[in-house]
Amino acid sequence: MNRIPSVSLRGGADADAAAAAAPPPDPAALARWARAFCVIRFDLERGQLVEACYPPDALAAVAGGGLDRLVAFSSFPDSMSHHLPRHRSSVHDSLFSFRVPDPSSPRRAFLYGFVFNRQRQDERLPRGGEQKSVVILSHAPYSSLFRLLLQILGPLCFDVGPSALAMVAAHVAAWPAPAPGRPMELPIGSAALRVHLPPAADDPGPPPALLPANPSVPYGLFHDADLFAAFRGLLLHLWTLWELMVVGEPVLVVAPSPAQCSEAVAGLVSLVAPLLYSVDYRPYFTIHDPDFARLNALAEGEVFPPMVLGVTNLFFLKSLKSIPNVVAVGSPNPNSTRVLPVGGQSPGNGTNGTPGKLKLDKLAINKFSPTSLLNSIKLRREGPLSLMTEHKEALWSTYAPTTKPDTSVLNRLIDAGVSPRIEESMSVVNNEILRRHFLELTTNFLAPFGPYLRTTTPSEGSSPFVDPPLLPPFHADEFVNGLAARGPGKFLSKRMRSNWLDLYRRFLEGPNFMPWFRQRRAAAEQEQQRLWRQARMNVDIEKLMSKMSELERIDSFNAVERYLLREMENSGRGNADSVAACQKLKEDLQAAFSVLPKDVQQLLLSNPKRAVLLQGGQEKAPGANGIVTQTSL
Repeated sequence: MNRIPSVSLRGGADADAAAAAAPPPDPAALARWARAFCVIRFDLERGQLVEACYPPDALAAVAGGGLDRLVAFSSFPDSMSHHLPRHRSSVHDSLFSFRVPDPSSPRRAFLYGFVFNRQRQDERLPRGGEQKSVVILSHAPYSSLFRLLLQILGPLCFDVGPSALAMVAAHVAAWPAPAPGRPMELPIGSAALRVHLPPAADDPGPPPALLPANPSVPYGLFHDADLFAAFRGLLLHLWTLWELMVVGEPVLVVAPSPAQCSEAVAGLVSLVAPLLYSVDYRPYFTIHDPDFARLNALAEGEVFPPMVLGVTNLFFLKSLKSIPNVVAVGSPNPNSTRVLPVGGQSPGNGTNGTPGKLKLDKLAINKFSPTSLLNSIKLRREGPLSLMTEHKEALWSTYAPTTKPDTSVLNRLIDAGVSPRIEESMSVVNNEILRRHFLELTTNFLAPFGPYLRTTTPSEGSSPFVDPPLLPPFHADEFVNGLAARGPGKFLSKRMRSNWLDLYRRFLEGPNFMPWFRQRRAAAEQEQQRLWRQARMNVDIEKLMSKMSELERIDSFNAVERYLLREMENSGRGNADSVAACQKLKEDLQAAFSVLPKDVQQLLLSNPKRAVLLQGGQEKAPGANGIVTQTSL
């Protein structure tokens, strides 16, 4: 979308009257998309307070309590930004997100918060400023959708007040049910939000050996995250970060603002698509999170659990010092996220702000100088605690990476020069380049698991009325030994060092492998069942039986009957597709029966339920709606 849709609503008493007169949104329809819409105010005396919420009891009615407090504390920066312009009056808006445990869920589930925060500095106000946040709370990580919606809801709440919450909620409740993995057009006000939702958590995505043709389609979460902007100062470290995410290493992301740290965490999670990322991640983590006490209590030498935490409070550098991987991103000045110098000659190939190629020798990582060497040594010696005095984009890690940076990808990136006007469009191009590469990298990395996920179909002339073969059994040791003998393949061999096999060993032992493999395995088994069922629907039973011996025909009759009863049970549950399958299998059963010897036919007809099946259902046997649900052979 090129413009933000307008939502017509008058302010003041008229707005309240209009909201009161409108019928309330259907709670069940609204819950498909969002748990709550909130306005949270920072009170100088009482701290963070939920000023308004729709539905009114969405936070208070949660079993166990505490959700309102957790959401309130997660919806503000740790302190009023001191980087805002020191004008008599100024306004600073920002968008960020958080992820917190859902206390209402009996299992380990999470809620996603999407925040529109407004900080206003005014010398006439107490303490020189105030701030409020508008929050959308949802069980779904639909960042591309809710960020767009917040750009409507946030300013609207500041214009007309909290009554905007109910009005926007009514629009959301009128939307159709979410269609994960598909594009949707969702009406809001005078226009529509056009989004492509990420796949569902239980959607395995494309097969690991198949590279998706369209990189703009999301094959994982947070496809809209601005990778290039978030890691522009650390581009050569992206491959190390990719490995850390693949193997499930704990990572602490430090940034000056919630917007920068939440964007970076979202970018890291999106980096490994289409791999299912099973590690706990928090785009914006605060000391008020219920898990902080547990993490802060880890003993000296105790292994930090697999987590990715985005923080702005430098206190975490001391309290969570056992995290082996710390990455500092962003800039204290939100408008200064550049790696290249902006003074003097344009760093791009063009002049006067014309975009050019992003040159590697300007990244200050490949280029050697005594000063850069000393600074690098100092940065390494001081470690992440050096951020206490000055924020610098850097990566501190004890991890030895296997993957080499792909300079051919970096050389294709475009620098916008000194022109902010084209910065956003260049970022779109660069993000597409980076996403396509890491999608290809992850897909090729997962490709060796393909044989264990490969489905089969009945060979020509064979019977589809037998159980499909099992997928090949997987044993980690055999897999590693076979991979060592075959090699990593052409794509990975160019991009990985000689110790590439260690990356697979770490992946197999890490927290991401088994959930992903089980999901892919279950999907492959389901697909195989579908293919064999389709083969049964297409087979010419008379032609098939003509080539069989008498014993094989009897076995085939029993197999057809078994599958027919299974389909009839499914049709009794309201499965419309099974109705047509039942009709086809009934005809197949009668055809198989007709070629059996007379004595066998008489024996089979002695079972009254089977007799009903063979007579085309002229008599009703016990079962749902006259459907036979079981038989005795």
